[in-house]
Order: sequence, then structure tokens, then C-alpha cells
Amino acid sequence: MDSQTLKGTTTIGLVCNDGIVFATDRRASYGHFIASDRAQKSFNINNTVGATVAGSVGDAESLMRLIQAEASLFEITNGEKMSANSVATLMANILQGNKIFPYLVQLLIGGFDGDEARLYSLDPIGGLIEEKMAATGSGSPMAYGVLEQDYSENKSVQDNVPVALKALSSALKRDSATGDGMDVVVITKDGFRKYNDSEVKTIADKIAKKK
Repeated sequence: MDSQTLKGTTTIGLVCNDGIVFATDRRASYGHFIASDRAQKSFNINNTVGATVAGSVGDAESLMRLIQAEASLFEITNGEKMSANSVATLMANILQGNKIFPYLVQLLIGGFDGDEARLYSLDPIGGLIEEKMAATGSGSPMAYGVLEQDYSENKSVQDNVPVALKALSSALKRDSATGDGMDVVVITKDGFRKYNDSEVKTIADKIAKKK
């Protein structure tokens, strides 16, 4: 990836026994310059499916606008929401169709297929892999170290949010491209919800006290 592309990292996605957890940092970098400390990296696709994006900010925003429009059109036409698998498959096809001039992104798509929570990881040219946990971006090696030890798909969303934040905190400490705070999104049967800053801080403080 071109060092002078406006980039965002790190993102984490976890499948839980009652939904999906997404956690992202807020830093967007331009080469070695911190271009923004409040970049959006998690997106609501249709209230039962969400996405995170690491990589080119411009490509990410363009893709999210496109898939949100496609999901809305599908719902209007069919009277039901697109499933996580359908969103991920459509996104993979879009990426594959642009592989000559690829979108410079790593995507996580997560949400519900019926009653089942599912998570998909996509590469810039449309490779699609279903995962139980996934991390993208330059901070992902540090995040995986925590996830391998603490994550369980049998835990609830509430129990896995601290795991995601602990993993993201590890990336913030060791990866210079990751930083400027943390965002948390959960998708349950109640829909898509983003935690506010106070909620994230409360959980992060509890994690710090346990160390």
C-alpha cells in the first residue's frame, strides 16, 4: 500500500453466542503523519449487519456508501434485510470486479443470518473467509496475541467487549499507526449499537485495574 495513502487501522471483529462485537481505533495516518484522531472505521449497513474497514480512508468511505445503498435497495425491493452472508458476498464481488484498480482496504463484515451471528473477513481483491474472530490492519498481530488467549465464541457480547478492548489496547501500545482512542459497536437481536465514550472508558478502566 502506498505510504502516502490516508490509512486507518486497527479493527477487530468477534462472534459471540448472542451477536457480534466490533472494536476499532480512531487514528488515520498519512505516511508518518497523524492526519486524524477521530476517523470512523465501523459502519452500520442495515441495523443487523455492520462492517469495519482498515486501509485507505477514501476507498473505505466509497465502499460503505455503495454497500449501504445496495442494502437499502434490497430491503425496499424484497421487504427484508440483507443477511450478513449476502452483504459479504456482494462486497466480495464488488472487490473482485475492481481487482485491476483495487480498493485498498481490509474489511470485516458481521451480523446475522437468521438467528446465527456470522463474521467474514475480506481482502482487497475479494477473497472471502468466514471467521469466529478476526483482526485487520497493522496492529492485528498484537491484537491476535490477546484474542488467542482470552476470546471464546461461547461468551456473550457483554463478556467479549472487554476482550476486544484489551486486544485493541495491546495494539495501541505497540503499533504507531494505531491510536487516539477506541470505538466499540455491538450487533445483537436488538440491532446495531455504538457504545459512547463514557461506556468505553468505564470498561477500559476495569481492564486496567485487573492488570
